[in-house]
Amino acid sequence: MPTLYHAPNSRSSSIIVLIQEMGIADQIEVIEVTVARQDGSGGPDPRNPHPESKVPYLTEGTDHVRERGAIVAYLTDRFPDSGLGRPVGHPQRGAFLSWLFYYQGVMEPVLVLDWAKIEHPALHTTFRDLDTMFARLSEVLEHQPYLLGEEYSAVDLLLSSPFQWLPDAMPVQPAVQAWVKRCGARPALKAVEGRERAALRQ
Repeated sequence: MPTLYHAPNSRSSSIIVLIQEMGIADQIEVIEVTVARQDGSGGPDPRNPHPESKVPYLTEGTDHVRERGAIVAYLTDRFPDSGLGRPVGHPQRGAFLSWLFYYQGVMEPVLVLDWAKIEHPALHTTFRDLDTMFARLSEVLEHQPYLLGEEYSAVDLLLSSPFQWLPDAMPVQPAVQAWVKRCGARPALKAVEGRERAALRQ
């Protein structure tokens, strides 16, 4: 059975949402661990085998997967009947993988660099900037409700996740805002978000 190492209210929360969306909660073991938080709380957990003590981290037998995009691809390939992925041979397989890698390789770095107020020409040359990133999303979402067309998929879950947990980062483009709202209305996300935020108040 695959095992997911998860810290509530962290990047791994989106993988918990994915597991709920896919209907595979009974086929994944979830182990909650602590991680170092930006406010100084938490810290490395000896139960977490991630080499940098981060989450999410997925193991299955001797294999392991880190980085959210890779975990999304792994789980949707592993459980293709959920319909949230695009398996090998599917006409949207390339688009599916491209969005996953765009998130990891461009979108998250751009968001973090903007939040940290770090500017350098080399960064803009490599990753572009926040406006360009939002333009890429908007040019697709102005013509269809989700990144791959008419149906919600795991790429929508991953790429909309920063704006679900950090609403201050919400882009101004109406098409992107409407997409974030559609993704945020999904019952699985609402359930996980409510459960994890309630846990913070305990």
